[in-house]
Amino acid sequence: MPADHPRIVLPEIPNLRDIDVYIQNGGYEAFRKVLKMTQDEVIGIVKASNLRGRGGACFPTGLKWSFMPKGNDKPKYLAVNGDESEPGSFKDRQIFEDNPHQMIEGIMIAGYAMGCVASYIYIRGEYHKWVRMVQDAVDQAYARGMLGEKMKQTFNTDYSIEVVVHKGAGAYICGEETSLLNSLEGDRGYPRVKPPFPAQVGAWGMPTTVNNVETLAAVPPIISMGGEAYSKIGAPGHPGTLLFGVSGHVNKPGIYELATGIPLKELIYDVCGGVPGNKEVKAVIPGGSSMPPLRGDEIDGVLMDNDSLAKIGTYIGTAGVMVMDEDTDIPAVTLRIAHFYHHESCGQCTPCREGAGWVEKVLKRVVAGDATSRDLDLLVNVCNNIDGNTICALGEAIAWPVRGFVTKFREDFEARVRKDRSFVPLNVVHGMRKRAEQLVQEPA
Repeated sequence: MPADHPRIVLPEIPNLRDIDVYIQNGGYEAFRKVLKMTQDEVIGIVKASNLRGRGGACFPTGLKWSFMPKGNDKPKYLAVNGDESEPGSFKDRQIFEDNPHQMIEGIMIAGYAMGCVASYIYIRGEYHKWVRMVQDAVDQAYARGMLGEKMKQTFNTDYSIEVVVHKGAGAYICGEETSLLNSLEGDRGYPRVKPPFPAQVGAWGMPTTVNNVETLAAVPPIISMGGEAYSKIGAPGHPGTLLFGVSGHVNKPGIYELATGIPLKELIYDVCGGVPGNKEVKAVIPGGSSMPPLRGDEIDGVLMDNDSLAKIGTYIGTAGVMVMDEDTDIPAVTLRIAHFYHHESCGQCTPCREGAGWVEKVLKRVVAGDATSRDLDLLVNVCNNIDGNTICALGEAIAWPVRGFVTKFREDFEARVRKDRSFVPLNVVHGMRKRAEQLVQEPA
């Protein structure tokens, strides 16, 4: 990252997760700053920054905050979405581990701007270690009078907010904001039909805003530097820094905080050291496994911001960049993705519940060599019928990557299918089907 755009969400400061170190480096000063402003002024700064949600949808954060009703006739809540279950995404846990107090300060600022009385940090059920880390950080903040009733005295203010760490039960669907709210209430994680939106009817029927972990962690630096300054970092339409989680066939996988709009090839070859063995890139998923893939021969000139990616038929998502080299078995990868989303479907919507099952069944036939070209057309047709016809975006999460892989890598799939339904010995069919089952059960 250029020197004039330092790391602002994950600063290179040792032991920043300790509250004393965080305070020594300017921590909680942004909150003191907002206490001198009105709620509308704080929201105005976030709007001016053009900060867009880091959870995948890229919705403008300041605009989302402005939807919260004014007045104190009902308690208002802030839910923090840390249910990081998207394959290829592992950025939020880095904040939990390295800089949790900046997220907590972001919660305090957002809570003040919207008048929230409590915030619930919903963390993925499998993140046992990180749940403890966040709880430790929250406990530190309470002990120092930064949260709860004591913060009124600490900051000389009438405002206070309670913060609760909530551990999910381990379901991908709870990353969807209304499903998260149902789970938080103790109900099954079913997405809700919208409207009403959470800002009107959220947790326990009260007005609620749901923000991603990285989104809130970006708020204190925005308050410190000003919205206009932040808006000039990276791509104009999607400014700021992103935590790119790069995995797959690269020499240096990991989390990299970089300005939006960085060229994809620069990210792969300069930042991540290229592909092992100097192999060619065959495919890239730019934003977590639910996003449409790109072919290796499409990545020249691709910029990593949502607006640029949308122009070529995909999206930034959670900025989980998955790189696949020339030896990758694309049908097998597609089957693994389909298996995951079929397993994680809540089953509420017929297109997703039934369609995901059919997609996985057909892909198993393809990988087993027991399908024809007509089955490939069937896959695309099923995906078209899922896309846009479900309550939440899990339907698109299976339709987009499967349709993308089948259409963009048709030659790979054609090489695995038969041209007709000619006889294949039963023992051969059983052997190939067994291998297809093994593919979806092997560790990723």
